[in-house]
Amino acid sequence: MEALWKLEETRNLEPMVALHTEDCAVGNISVPETFRGHDGLREFWTAYRKTFGEMKSSFRNVFADEGRAALEWTTEGTEDGRTVAYDGVSILEIEDGKVSRFRAYFNPAHLARQILD
Repeated sequence: MEALWKLEETRNLEPMVALHTEDCAVGNISVPETFRGHDGLREFWTAYRKTFGEMKSSFRNVFADEGRAALEWTTEGTEDGRTVAYDGVSILEIEDGKVSRFRAYFNPAHLARQILD
């Protein structure tokens, strides 16, 4: 969560990279491809961050067990002066204390309506 907030506030994604295995797989429901490794992770999160002007995520529920975690969140931000907000859930698989797989689920149509309207 702290690495995400750093990315949102400063666009610095290196704290996020440090949390992931070198062979990680990341993605979300709106992008059909899976981004692999640290280079793929940088591409994924850089594109994500460019979607919004200002942004801040808050977390309602965080469930963690050995080897996995689920985060329920809301992200609020701005896009071309408009306020944008959407909810989702992220699922993480963890190996040796680092994220090996990250996948985010949300309603992409709801987000697109806010950005494109």
